[in-house]
Amino acid sequence: MRLDFLETGPALLVEENLRVLVAGDLHLGIESDLSRHGLHIRSRSRQRKERLLSCIESSSPDLLVLLGDVKHNVPLTSRQEFQELPGILDALRSRVPITLVPGNHDPGIEKFFHEGEILSKTGALIDGVGYIHGHTYPDPSLQGHLIIAGHHHPMISIRDEVGCALRAPGYLLAGVDDVCLQFPASSERETGETRVLFIPALNELAGYDIIRTAKEPFSPLSRCMKTEQSEVFLADGTFIGPLGSLEDHGDADGA
Repeated sequence: MRLDFLETGPALLVEENLRVLVAGDLHLGIESDLSRHGLHIRSRSRQRKERLLSCIESSSPDLLVLLGDVKHNVPLTSRQEFQELPGILDALRSRVPITLVPGNHDPGIEKFFHEGEILSKTGALIDGVGYIHGHTYPDPSLQGHLIIAGHHHPMISIRDEVGCALRAPGYLLAGVDDVCLQFPASSERETGETRVLFIPALNELAGYDIIRTAKEPFSPLSRCMKTEQSEVFLADGTFIGPLGSLEDHGDADGA
């Protein structure tokens, strides 16, 4: 299996027999929610669409998997989402077949997708890789595989001794405890190790500090990950190091 990190998205290309482009957490319509809370900014949905189309053009995938939270507002669908979602999804599916693993922000998303494009919220196995939004326990069929998950919006914060800071989206790769995830009892020799790769949000306004995710887990996958075996990568695939190496240089309070 080959993984290519596309910083433009950020997005991920997974290549085995198929070329699968993965993007998560578009949160289209976030601006209307921010407006209700007193922060008024112009919609950036077109720019997000263009970034994702650029990833499609550069990677020529066979399939685009959207890892949930395509829309932002819950439980209802905002006027902004009704206006923007149809055109954006049509632009994507005009270039490549699309499928969605629904997230916790996706109630009502069915009206914008075609029949057969929506998978189970507990995840699906595609070409030997598991895909899930990440707010639910994964389906047992994902046991022993690499699981690619959204929902967590990993953001890396590093500050050096002279005060220079880096804050950027990144990836978190970790083994997970099968028993904790309520998978059937088995040995890794039989199934292989179950691992999870948390991918960054495509929405540039969404980010959550990676250290806080480890210290204050808020999903089954993050509660069950083996933090001592976790590794961190930037959006372009640059290896940063073990998760623990960020604790001496990070700024978890800034999430």
